[in-house]
Amino acid sequence: MACGSGPPLRLPADDALRPTPGGPSVPARPLSEVPRASGALAGLPGTPSPQLSVRSRWTPVSWDDLPGWPDDSLHEAWNAWLQNCERPGPLLGPLCPEVRQLLLASDDERRVWMMARLQPYRVEALDGAPEGLLTSYYEPMLEASAQRRPGFEVPLYAPPEGLAELRRAGRAWFTRQEIDTQPQAQEALRGREVAWLADPIDALVLHIQGSGRVRITDAQGQTSVLRLAFAGSNEQPYQSVGRWLLDRGWVRDASWPGIKAWISATQAGNPRLVQEMLWSNPRYVFFRPEQRAAADADLGPRGAQGVPLTAGRSIAVDKDSVPYAAPVWLVSSGPTVQLQRLVFAQDTGSAIVGAVRADYFAGTGAQAGELAGRVKQNLRLWVLWPR
Repeated sequence: MACGSGPPLRLPADDALRPTPGGPSVPARPLSEVPRASGALAGLPGTPSPQLSVRSRWTPVSWDDLPGWPDDSLHEAWNAWLQNCERPGPLLGPLCPEVRQLLLASDDERRVWMMARLQPYRVEALDGAPEGLLTSYYEPMLEASAQRRPGFEVPLYAPPEGLAELRRAGRAWFTRQEIDTQPQAQEALRGREVAWLADPIDALVLHIQGSGRVRITDAQGQTSVLRLAFAGSNEQPYQSVGRWLLDRGWVRDASWPGIKAWISATQAGNPRLVQEMLWSNPRYVFFRPEQRAAADADLGPRGAQGVPLTAGRSIAVDKDSVPYAAPVWLVSSGPTVQLQRLVFAQDTGSAIVGAVRADYFAGTGAQAGELAGRVKQNLRLWVLWPR
């Protein structure tokens, strides 16, 4: 789903998610000796009460309750944790010097450290339901032109003047259909084009994902890769084009490959119907070119936390359920992917709402897009919070 800018990191108000203190730090020792009791949590002065947030309840559990916990390749997650330490927040920040010291440690050493420093909390809905939904998103890589020319006539825009003021006032801007058809909307966007694409479907995909890269060709024929970051939206509600097609009985497979197959079969004979599908999602996203240092060129897009995302280790969450920067144990089993791994809550999205809800960042390019388009499966989450 769309990854986009959000408010600055705001860890839970009034300590609403702060676990009951667990006493002094536990010295690192062999993994086999770390307390792993079920029931009352070993090493704590008593079992903490469940913690409540706006949309979720956190229930303390034993490390034994995390499926696959001993088996994850933590070295693959450590780069995401280092990125996390760019903006960790006041409660997770004190862990960052030790995270950096463990860069060259073994996975067993990292696991022992995490079990000493963190307490697992199962994330549940307020009614106690522990299961939810996992979807996935990615960073598109698309061909583009710096100027409008034959074959590249679909614009991507920077935000119009006054958009921020409308947002602060709680007002929405023109819908996607109105942007395409209303002279007033088109005049407000004139001269604000940041790139031109060949296909309106590619533009919709970029709007839904919220950021991406374009391989852009200028008037002199020079080609370069430009990152486009989320710069705002029209504040209209997101509507799924897949759901629109399902409701009309036109597809049975509402994954992106299924949607693209329907478009391919429909475009030549009924292009107006394809246009109606595009307009069924009124939400419209605006972009800004993002400059990166050469050393950061291969990192993922920046999520709402403000740090670069890591393929396979970053998730978008509902920040009223799981705060940005939180380490999270994610478990999901489905026909597309099997996951039992450490991830980090580093992004959000307009469709990511609810207690046990996450969008899994699959990476950059077509292969990641193929994976992301098919993920829609069960989910369980555990927040790993400082003791």
